[in-house]
Amino acid sequence: MISGKKIYLASRSPRRRELLAQIGVGFDLLLLRDDSARGMDVDETPHPGENPHDYVLRVSHAKAEVGWQRVQQRRLPLFPVLAADTAVVLNDRIMGKPANREEAMEMLLALSGKRHEVLTAVSVANAGRIEQKLSATIVQFGKLTDHAVRRYAMTGESLDKAGAYAIQGYAAAFIEKIEGSYSGVMGLPLYETAELLASFSVDIL
Repeated sequence: MISGKKIYLASRSPRRRELLAQIGVGFDLLLLRDDSARGMDVDETPHPGENPHDYVLRVSHAKAEVGWQRVQQRRLPLFPVLAADTAVVLNDRIMGKPANREEAMEMLLALSGKRHEVLTAVSVANAGRIEQKLSATIVQFGKLTDHAVRRYAMTGESLDKAGAYAIQGYAAAFIEKIEGSYSGVMGLPLYETAELLASFSVDIL
């Protein structure tokens, strides 16, 4: 096991890159295949009846595990691999990324005036060891008008976001309050991430 500041980030999310940089963690990107036409490294389809907490932990674990396999296959330097998975959950229903603007508007109207949960699981893999942490945050949306939802959907910001919104973007105006981790809603809870990385002797700051 090699200690130090650098890790591999097994994620395409620019938000996760920004958050890691915010706490001074050096990283290289380790991109997994996510194109269904060419084959996906990790199937993110929820299992029938799967608990949302179990779902994000399972997918995050799989991403870290596959990432570590890629490090070995490509004979890369043996730095830890960090992966994460985020789900927006309303009444035990996992709300994924909308396929189009119409679906995004449906999701936002479903969240309007309600409390929902945002779950982010973080996993770190190195030398056959995988450790995980789970962040759970409650988000309260204000009541949204059809006009506001339509205008937000037209920005395109919701199309690659779980639950069809980005807390760090225009949708911040929709959120009445949160109980938990702001960075967790963005996609990488920094407190839990720092704890995990420290357990792998990765320096923070």
